[in-house]
Order: sequence, then structure tokens, then C-alpha cells
Amino acid sequence: MTQAVASIRALPTPPAFLIHTGDITHLSKPDQFDAAAEIIKGANGEVHYVPGEHDWLDGGDAYKARHGDGTKGDGWYSFDSQGIHFIALVNVVNFKVGSLTSLGADQIAWMKDDVSGLASSTPIVVFTHIPMWAVYPQWGWGTEDSGQALALLQRFGSVTVLNGHIHQVLQKVEGNVTFHTAMSTAYPQPAPGAAASPGPLKVPADKLGGYLGIREVTYVEGQSSLAILDKPLMA
Repeated sequence: MTQAVASIRALPTPPAFLIHTGDITHLSKPDQFDAAAEIIKGANGEVHYVPGEHDWLDGGDAYKARHGDGTKGDGWYSFDSQGIHFIALVNVVNFKVGSLTSLGADQIAWMKDDVSGLASSTPIVVFTHIPMWAVYPQWGWGTEDSGQALALLQRFGSVTVLNGHIHQVLQKVEGNVTFHTAMSTAYPQPAPGAAASPGPLKVPADKLGGYLGIREVTYVEGQSSLAILDKPLMA
């Protein structure tokens, strides 16, 4: 099971909910979804999911049976919390190793309609599994039509994009958009281009916890940006 989880909170309250950026399971098996649910319920909070490619090996059937209620199409949706508009995107449907995936015209059209009524001052958080920027296209670390989706967010003053998939912390700022990739709670992957191909990175057992972790995102009323902290499982 691979996980990339962000805890979202508004000070001074405890975590309001968790965001899971995909790969809840490794092989899309029902018992793996059950095991993940047992683990995650220990956080005692609301959880918002998007699927990873490992959750889509059966065409998304098991994932949507558990997490598809209230979503559109292949599982995309949005919600509002603490004055922030959250957009959950699915970009693993046509996943092929080494190739860029896409969001698809239907999802982008839905997203256009979703944000059309929002004030430009609304903070936006987008979360999905595969990066929305070209981290390393040679490994498929990017989303082919992400530019079309991000163009819909140009009028907003604060846009934060979160993803998992690559199991490491990277950041990029492009105009009004800040991109963050997150660590996994399963295994690390090599830096872009640092190995022949992506895959589990071998590290000393006593150092592994330093490569794994969760991300905490804090929104404080009146401030213009989101505070993002990556917490390794072991310092």
C-alpha cells in the first residue's frame, strides 16, 4: 500500500480533514482497500480521496465503490472548507508506464463550470495523483493536458496544487500557482533522472523513515498563502 496524505487544518483547531493523493492500495484488491480504511480511520477525521494508478488496475471499480459517492465522471469532485475551494482531479485513468496521462475533455469542461462562479480572491487547492507539471516526462511524471486545466485558474490570486505518485518532496512556483509533490508512507523513489527508471529506491533501513512522511497544510484567515510542512516519519 502506498499513501501520500495531507492534513488540512485551520488554526487553532485540530485537523479538520485529510487529503489522500492516491495509491491507497497496491493492486486494487478489496482487502487492500479494507486494510487502508482500518489504518486511516485512526486519524479520526474526514478523508477526501483521489485514486492513484495502483487503485485503477480494475478500471476503478473497487475505488469508485468505496469513494465514488457524490463524484462526477471517473471520480472528480470539489468542495469548500474554511474559505478554500478544493478541486479533486483524476489523472490515472489511461495510465501507462513511461507515458504522460491526461485529465480528458469531460473533466476539464466540468472544472471550467465548477470555478466559473467563484470570486477571484478565493484560495484554490487542487489535488490529484500524478503531477500537474512536467516533473520528468521521460518517466511519465506529468499530465499531458494540465495546461488546459491550469489556464482556468489564472484569474485566482492563490492556487496550490498537491500531488503524490513520485514519493518525494519537490516544489515549483509558476505565476499564481505553487506546485508541491509529497512524500509517501510506503517507499521512496529516485530523483528525476537519477536512475534508469522510476521504482523503489533502496536506502539503509535505519534511514528509511527520513524518506517517508505526510504533509500538513495550514490555512490562517487573513494570510495570502498556505503554510505547507512535510513531516518525515522519522527525523
